[in-house]
Amino acid sequence: MYLELFKLHELPFRLSPDPQFLYLSKQHARAKAYMESTIWFTDGFVVITGEIGAGKTTLIETFMRELQTDVIVAQINQTQLSPTAFLQTVLVQFGFTPYNMKKPEVLATLNDFLMEQHTSGRKVLLIVDEAQNLNNKVLEEVRMLSGVETTKDKALRIILAGQPELNDKLNSRELVQLAQRVRLRFHLTALTRAETDAYIDHRLEVAGSQGRRIFAEEAYPTIYRYTGGVPRLINTLCDTAMMAAFGRNSDGVSVGDLEAAIKELQWVEYAARTNRMHAPVVEQAPMPGTSTGGANGQVIGRILIAHEGKTTFERELRPGRIVIGRTADNDLQIDSKFISRHHCQILTQQDSCVIEDLNSTNGIYMHSKRVRRHNLNDGDVVVVGRHEIMYIDERHSRGRPPTDGTDTQVLVKG
Repeated sequence: MYLELFKLHELPFRLSPDPQFLYLSKQHARAKAYMESTIWFTDGFVVITGEIGAGKTTLIETFMRELQTDVIVAQINQTQLSPTAFLQTVLVQFGFTPYNMKKPEVLATLNDFLMEQHTSGRKVLLIVDEAQNLNNKVLEEVRMLSGVETTKDKALRIILAGQPELNDKLNSRELVQLAQRVRLRFHLTALTRAETDAYIDHRLEVAGSQGRRIFAEEAYPTIYRYTGGVPRLINTLCDTAMMAAFGRNSDGVSVGDLEAAIKELQWVEYAARTNRMHAPVVEQAPMPGTSTGGANGQVIGRILIAHEGKTTFERELRPGRIVIGRTADNDLQIDSKFISRHHCQILTQQDSCVIEDLNSTNGIYMHSKRVRRHNLNDGDVVVVGRHEIMYIDERHSRGRPPTDGTDTQVLVKG
């Protein structure tokens, strides 16, 4: 590999969750402190969420490495399990062989074990990674485990870590009792531009750079543009760029090496690749019963989306439907933890435009009142999570100058 050329003793951008390479941004430091609180408090129950590659697993590995010997840990990474299989997996982590046990016996064994450890002065911690994959029945078992207690203390501390979908589950009506048991919740966001620069330099320093600048200064903004500050993506791009520099026998990574890496990975800029707040250039499919020609292509209205008082996106509305939500499979994506995966839809016809809630967690609001369905009128402002959607009826304002906002790609974080 390129270690000798760059005078490094370790690969700086491996994807494995190595605690010694952990860069503690303000966000990561706070999340780690929340994890540590499960040991400080007898009712410790913490939920940590973050996008794929945000560094959750590395945080967990670092946290576990620093635990005292009086803490007994069960770590679960495989989460597509039935309730009984989940409980059996927990027991396996504690040293049991419960495969022939039925559920009542599994529960009795777990309860006895927790009481025994508490009596002996030891703390027991359950860590579940990829917890967004747990079904509601398994999460209900987690709630029941969190209720095992003595007259004064809880017998089990719990950390659930997962992707943002975990928050959607915890916010649902079916799991309200579990959500009430959670002491702290924290969402890990991507690194800022300055943190991305520091992250790269930190990993190189740990790998043995001794302060040498390996990446050209002008390469850093490009790295951020193509990774969005997501640690896993930074690792992938930087490692590929270093391989490109190695290929031309250079001990420095230039912008040209970075461009070669981007071409090899076939990446586009992060905002476009993740479809953050991106309205597709292609026309929307017409609604049933409408034709695709003639006046149906006419602009009926437009929406402006604002966050914290600033307009961040504009979209024309033609006959058809657009679905708005947090994930990339929506017609219009808003990257915010307050937005459900599929939050609402806007149905546009020649003579009307209607916004409908899609059973979202936080709903849609008109004049501070939650509504299920609303006929949009010119100037209406609908509150969706922490964002506002203003509707402009173009049928009554044909003189309005056109804008180029339809195809804008914008990254918005709530």
